[in-house]
Amino acid sequence: MVRLDEGERVGDMLRWGLVPTWAEGQPTKYSTINARVETVETAATYRNAWKREQRCVVPVLGYYEWKRVADRKQPYFIHMAGGEPFGLCGLWEASRAPDAELLESFTIVTVPANPMVAEIHEKARMPAIVTPRECAAWLEGSKDAARAMLTPFPAERMDAYPVSTRVNSPKNDDADLLERVA
Repeated sequence: MVRLDEGERVGDMLRWGLVPTWAEGQPTKYSTINARVETVETAATYRNAWKREQRCVVPVLGYYEWKRVADRKQPYFIHMAGGEPFGLCGLWEASRAPDAELLESFTIVTVPANPMVAEIHEKARMPAIVTPRECAAWLEGSKDAARAMLTPFPAERMDAYPVSTRVNSPKNDDADLLERVA
C-alpha cells in the first residue's frame, strides 16, 4: 500500500486487517479487513486512524467478489473498463505490543455498491475507489475532502466478468486466475 511518511509517498507492506493502537499489537476478535464509510469516523477501531489522517491507497488492477448463483458462489473479477490500475482507499494504524514489537496494519474503506457491483455483491458493498489522478487528494487532502471522496465509483467506468473458482484457494497464484470463464 501507499501512504505518506513525513510528506513523501512511500510504498509499504502492512498486515491487512487493521489492529487499533489500543489493541496492543493483538488482532481483535472481529474482522477488520474493511471499514464501513458510515462508521469510519465513529467506530472505536477506525476513528483514531481517521482523526490522525492515516490514509493509504492499495494499488490494484482489480479485485474479486462472489455472486450467489443457484447453490454456489461464482467469483467475479471487477476492474476498470479500460484495464487501467486504480486504488482502494484505506486507513492504516500502528499498534505496539507490550514486548515493544510494532505491528502496522490497514483496512479498506467500503461504500454502498454502484449498480454493477450490487448485482454481484450480496451485501451491495464495494471498496472506495480512486483513480491514479485522485490518489494525492485522498492521501494529502483535508478530512472533509477525503470524506467527500468516499462514494461509489461510477458503474459505467467499470467492468466485471466471471473467473475460475480456483481463486478460492490462496495456493493458486497465477495469471490464469484473471481469465474469463463461461
